[in-house]
Amino acid sequence: MKETNKTKYKADQWFADGNRISYNLENKKITESIVDSSLKIWSKVINNNQESHLTMMPGFPDGSFGWAATEEHLSTVNNSERLYIEYIGMGDSDKPDKYIYSVYERADMIEALWQYHNVKSTSLITFDFSSLVALELLSRQIERINAGEILETTIKNLLTINGGLFSDSHTHPLLTTPLLKTPIGKMGTKIAQNSQFAFNLMMKDLWSKEYKVSKEELVENFNAITRRNGAIFMSNAARFVDEHKENNKRWDFKRIFLNTYPNIKYIVAGSEQDQFEYKQVQKAKYQLEHLGLKIKMFPGGHMTTSEQPHLIANTIAELTFMD
Repeated sequence: MKETNKTKYKADQWFADGNRISYNLENKKITESIVDSSLKIWSKVINNNQESHLTMMPGFPDGSFGWAATEEHLSTVNNSERLYIEYIGMGDSDKPDKYIYSVYERADMIEALWQYHNVKSTSLITFDFSSLVALELLSRQIERINAGEILETTIKNLLTINGGLFSDSHTHPLLTTPLLKTPIGKMGTKIAQNSQFAFNLMMKDLWSKEYKVSKEELVENFNAITRRNGAIFMSNAARFVDEHKENNKRWDFKRIFLNTYPNIKYIVAGSEQDQFEYKQVQKAKYQLEHLGLKIKMFPGGHMTTSEQPHLIANTIAELTFMD
């Protein structure tokens, strides 16, 4: 695989283009006032006030910066308004001590941002663990429709890339996410916070060998992930697979698909060499492709946002045409 499509974007530039705004943990709303229960969360909007809207949800562990290469291509093929966000604990958002990270709190934050930015309808674009946040948001939409509520924000479409969809199909190798949950993993992230060498050892196998991730890319990922002492998030938030298993019925993709398709259009994408979630695409294909689910496979490893940003941009454009 040729070394192409590598982002020229610097992490400092990526975050400087957005804004840190106050999020109140008590009422789960964006607030202009500074109170003890508020945290600063980062987001940025591109192509404000366009008719079509995309919620670009961050992946693990690179967060919103993982979309930087895709954005360079997306800007040439799609004029939708794009909301890039960073969960608490990631990127330029706050990293509070003793914070309880969960899929539910991430979904709360996204809904608060939708309300703040007056988003009436949107397509969800997810990479890695944000697929679970999307499944929670879709579950809430199903419940609200069944209860006869008027939706403040309507989810129209979903593109999920290398993410978990079925709780029994995660394939994370032992020395990756499972290790991060342990005291040894936490110690490793603390070391990686201040050591580019240790960070590279943790990260480099996420890309395919053919891609040959560059030193420059690793440096920019280091700058994005360790921002505001953020490396520890990789350990503190590593329970998302366990969360999926604990909520396996609520976040079961087949249930959600059957309850929402064809009103919501779906594309499930995977990477040919993904060592973390390759069974997810296989199961989705077996169970749902014949019912209308679209399946895409990209060349390369897990970090397809770096390796195949042009294919992702084209797939996002295809998703918006499905409205």
